[in-house]
Amino acid sequence: MNLQALAECRLFRGLSPEEIRNITCSVPCTVRHYEAGETIYRLMSKADRIGIILEGRVQAQKTIYNGNPFHFSVRRAGELIGLVAAFSEAGKYPFDVVAAEKTDILVFDRAGLLQMLRKDERLTDNFISELASANLLLQQRLELLTYNAIQQKIAFYLLMASRESGKSAVPVPDSMTRWAMMMNVSRPSLHRELKKMEAGGLIRYSPPVVEIINPGGLWQVLER
Repeated sequence: MNLQALAECRLFRGLSPEEIRNITCSVPCTVRHYEAGETIYRLMSKADRIGIILEGRVQAQKTIYNGNPFHFSVRRAGELIGLVAAFSEAGKYPFDVVAAEKTDILVFDRAGLLQMLRKDERLTDNFISELASANLLLQQRLELLTYNAIQQKIAFYLLMASRESGKSAVPVPDSMTRWAMMMNVSRPSLHRELKKMEAGGLIRYSPPVVEIINPGGLWQVLER
């Protein structure tokens, strides 16, 4: 088992590798392997599994009204998947979750997670924090979709990502193509608007990183 990935998981923040090993070994869990393109969770299927990505990347997506996929988020090693759905009243996965590459996931059920939470109050604190972060992410994604202009979408994404990381340099999420899909715009349009914003002194566009040069200017873009 990849203890390094588990140590990076926010659920286990503050726990030593030995404590993480003991807690995860105390509940029923298994490591599952997925090939690129393989579905991990299906939209509206019963949310009975929670996972921690040990290696690889997964993509949460949903087909929208025009038949195109809307890419909600990319999750990487150390991140949780299926958590909110498993504890929701509906108990259904709101997206298809697909392996973006060969991926290993530590899988356990809702009862197993609750059992872990009872063993250490630090896990409970981390669990609440993770739920709150997931809710904030959803709110931000919904707000992103309220902006019509591409520059507004870019500005909002960069400002939120910078606020979360505390850094002015924001990495392109996975690839330009996937970033464009996440914002529901075309890749050429995204590239064109980034260049315009760079020429306007707002950002420095150096893939795979976009550096914020003028955060005040980005806020002004949102207020147009």
